[in-house]
Amino acid sequence: MSKYTGPVYKKSRRLGFSVLESGQELARRPYAPGQHGQGRRKKLSNYGVQLQEKQKVRFMYGLSEKQFKKIFEKAGKLKGVHGENFLKLLESRLDNLVYRLGFAPTRKAARQIVNHGHITVNGKKVNIPSYTCKPGDVIAVKENSKEHPAIKASLENTKTRVEFVTYDENKMAGTFVRLPERSELNADINESLIIEYYNR
Repeated sequence: MSKYTGPVYKKSRRLGFSVLESGQELARRPYAPGQHGQGRRKKLSNYGVQLQEKQKVRFMYGLSEKQFKKIFEKAGKLKGVHGENFLKLLESRLDNLVYRLGFAPTRKAARQIVNHGHITVNGKKVNIPSYTCKPGDVIAVKENSKEHPAIKASLENTKTRVEFVTYDENKMAGTFVRLPERSELNADINESLIIEYYNR
């Protein structure tokens, strides 16, 4: 299954979950889209609940099914809790960290900024959104991209950042300080359901 490129608000309303993590999509119309959206939601089977949880996280990070499963399998080979390792790997992606640092308003926009070569990691240009960053990596806006209007606008609108990154306003650079704790990530995600889905 390829990446979803349709309306994010509609997908969020279908899942009953803010894919953008802002809550904006559900603020005005917190019911499913379509003619019968305001009716009672069907009760899901166990499989349906697991699938929905997997889709929530997949759409949130904007990955294809193939990419998502590959990261899930990689997480299973690491020491520690499978579900938490999975979320930490997702958070370690370059496009996600560009979004977390405030260089882009959404992960989708962050992928585009990385693809277009506006970002460096430890001083070297990286244009692969799926690039896995390690704690200590410095993610910066390339010197000749510092006046990029979309990046500047996003930084101006960024009020807070997660605690596992630091940001230097003068250098337009941020550091991936450490892997996130589970408590710092979205509390509405139940990663154990995703593990059940793939292990069924």
